[in-house]
Formats: sequence, C-alpha cells, structure tokens
Amino acid sequence: MAPPRWLADEMLGRLARYLRFVGCDTLYVRDVSDDEIVARAGAEGRVVLTRDRELARRAPGAFWVASPHLPDQWRAVRAAWPDVPAELSYERCPICNGTLGRYAPGTDPVREAGLPTERVRAGLEVWACSACGQLYWEGSHAAHIRARLAAWSEAAPA
Repeated sequence: MAPPRWLADEMLGRLARYLRFVGCDTLYVRDVSDDEIVARAGAEGRVVLTRDRELARRAPGAFWVASPHLPDQWRAVRAAWPDVPAELSYERCPICNGTLGRYAPGTDPVREAGLPTERVRAGLEVWACSACGQLYWEGSHAAHIRARLAAWSEAAPA
C-alpha cells in the first residue's frame, strides 16, 4: 500500500522536505489556522502531520509527531507507514511539492546558470519542477541526503 498524501504543519517543514525527497506528496503549510489545516486536509484527502497535540486530536486520522528531531520524526513516520520509500527520487520538488519532469538543458541560459555544464554535456540528467521551475540534478547534496536517509532508515525506531 502506498503512503498517504500528507499535509505537514509549520512545525514539520524539514520532515516535509525529506518526504518529498523520496517522492511522497507532502504539502507544507505555514501561517494557516488549525481550522484551515483540518478543512484542507479533509477536502484533499490528506493525512495531517503535526507536533501540535490539539491539532492532532481535531484532524481526523492525523499523525502526531512527538520528537522535535528530524531523524526521530523520519523513523516515526516510517514505523507508522512502512511503505514510505527510503531512497532519494526525483519525483517531487522539495521546495513546493510540484512534480518533477526531465528537463532538456540548452533552452534557457538564464535559468540554467547554476548547472554544472561540463557534467550536463557528459549526460547528467536534469529535472525541472512543473510548478516553480526549480532545476535539480545529481550532485554532492544528493549523496548527503542518501546517507542521511540510509542512516535513519537502518536505525531502530525511536
């Protein structure tokens, strides 16, 4: 069974980002009332992820995340939903949750200013967010993310 679609409140922005790194559809909301969170989650069929006990009680099916520490949060979510992937994927934008698709470099020099051009010429794959336009590629940051996910996923649940 696939992981649910989530709505993470403002206390879980880093967790939302890591869930997106592995391809999970995870909205992150800030400066929104609890009533709006409950309504939006219900309307969109999302599970609320929160560190707020009261919000967790109010939102049907919400998941209360006890720890303030990202590795423990990751392990708690994966313990509750074992089908959450633990591998980095290029499906969701970690910034806005938009979907990522392959991007053909060479079409927009301004947008591509930060791309490693030599690596792109050698065949490096590039992805673009359909919503915000951000570009992504395999770099050293991806290796760090993979290492964290592996370490958190191998450790015993907290």
